[in-house]
Amino acid sequence: MTAIIDYDAGNIKSVEKALLFLGEKASVTRDKEEILNADRVILPGVGSFGKAMEKIRGYGLEDVIKETISRGIPFLGICLGLQLLFEQSEECEGVAGLGILKGEVVKIPEREGGKVPQIGWNSLAYPRQGRLFDGVPEGAYVYFVHSYYLKAKEKDIVTAVTEYNTLIHASVEKDNVFACQFHPEKSSEAGLKILHNFIGIQKEGK
Repeated sequence: MTAIIDYDAGNIKSVEKALLFLGEKASVTRDKEEILNADRVILPGVGSFGKAMEKIRGYGLEDVIKETISRGIPFLGICLGLQLLFEQSEECEGVAGLGILKGEVVKIPEREGGKVPQIGWNSLAYPRQGRLFDGVPEGAYVYFVHSYYLKAKEKDIVTAVTEYNTLIHASVEKDNVFACQFHPEKSSEAGLKILHNFIGIQKEGK
């Protein structure tokens, strides 16, 4: 069973529907025991970094997320969920992220021909192909909706990048923690394959 963390962020239902389509049991929850007893956990979301961290802390989910990861349970952040795993975001200066991974989230620079926010399909390149992309060819197109992007401090955790006005760290993997700036649940066959690969990842130590 996959627990989808509910912290009043958008886009949760589409993630749940994608998992159900793949035959995976899913529960949208903020219950500590249900999250900690899940086979894997997803932190989805769209919206404001600051508001999201306020909700996560208000619901007492920060410690639950950190305990989930420390237990070796496979954990996937999607879109805003990726950004929240890092230390800070230019969107809401002074608001600390979860700090599970090192790096910052910054505004996509304005460039002629590249409107911000980025909304649409873009192709991926793999500096180091991670487990999420097994069977997903380099150059596959996935769906993005974002104005801010990740600059990871640890370059060796970056498993996919894309170009949109700048080089964007589109996906990361470190131990049992995975994250995508794009929306796999809205990325057609490639996205479903990515979610299928995540479902197949076992708890660390198993």
